[in-house]
Amino acid sequence: MTSRKHGVIVAGVAALTTASLLTLLRASRVGNPQVPEPALPVDLNRYVGLWYELARYDNGFERGLDNVTAEYRVRSDGLLEVINQGWRHGRRRRRISHGKARVVAEQNNKLKVSFFGPFYVGDYWILDRADDYEWAIVGEPSGRYLWLLTRSPDVAGGTRARLIRRAQALGYDTSLLRFTAHHLS
Repeated sequence: MTSRKHGVIVAGVAALTTASLLTLLRASRVGNPQVPEPALPVDLNRYVGLWYELARYDNGFERGLDNVTAEYRVRSDGLLEVINQGWRHGRRRRRISHGKARVVAEQNNKLKVSFFGPFYVGDYWILDRADDYEWAIVGEPSGRYLWLLTRSPDVAGGTRARLIRRAQALGYDTSLLRFTAHHLS
């Protein structure tokens, strides 16, 4: 092998390794190293229904999705049914995830979710919410995930700014937010 070919291969491997490391670092970035405990009680009868994702920390299971919604329904066994949906832009293909959640805190502000079988492994903390349940901020203990949810896909600038300020006040790095587009063709 000539030294020139060897140099090209080494440079290619180095570029690929660097790109892979940057991807891993970005994916493992913690947006809030000290997630606060949820403080407000949650009335599940007011919380259930359809939510639109205003913004999120990007993650593997939602990568590339827009028009994202989450719907919660109370089941007859007391658990919550969870239906998450999103669309891949340009593909006109909807992605749907069905799951269930159970309350694990007396104030109904901490839930455990399951999308795969009988095990409840995901944490779902309702960190803050509007008094009228028109918006909510959802996270989990690691600080790697964050969702800003609203009842409408079209949010006035004041509400958007208030949610961002509130997420910052909770300790989140809002520069990591990925804002969700709605009504894409």
